[in-house]
Amino acid sequence: MPTKQKPDAIALLKADHRKVEGLFEKFEHTRDDLHKKALVLEICTELSVHATIEEEIFYPARKGEIKEEELLDEAYVEHDGAKVLISELLESGPSVEFYDAKVKVLSEMIKHHVKEEETRSEGLFAQAKAAGLDMVGLAERLDSRKQELLADFKHRSKLPPPETRSFTGHELVQSRPVEEAA
Repeated sequence: MPTKQKPDAIALLKADHRKVEGLFEKFEHTRDDLHKKALVLEICTELSVHATIEEEIFYPARKGEIKEEELLDEAYVEHDGAKVLISELLESGPSVEFYDAKVKVLSEMIKHHVKEEETRSEGLFAQAKAAGLDMVGLAERLDSRKQELLADFKHRSKLPPPETRSFTGHELVQSRPVEEAA
């Protein structure tokens, strides 16, 4: 009987990507507001956990080990951009203006981010693998932290606010959309 091979870090992270892609796909075909809200909560939970494990474990393990460090910097900034939309979505609902647009833009941002991570030979995952990192050991750490975060989130009444790591020194002012000129 063959032994079951343990997943490596990249397989674990790619599985997260596929799950979120499927959730975005479901959202696109959903018209019911309650179902939309539930899907958005699941999407935001999955993305929050995924970003946290990448930022706490996977990205630091790769720092100094990949040839294009700017890709790592861009990944942090992309995560922070997604976190702004996640925060907006968690504090609103399907009846709020721009809700569906924010989900669509978040989906597109994540598709772009995933492409940069998964691109063969040049992506962050390929570079990490080529650097000779212990992918099985890293997977165990990622999965352990993921389960810890999911358990923590399950016992909360709502997700904690996302923490940005690259955005600094900003003061956002909410304004109204520009109306068409009369």
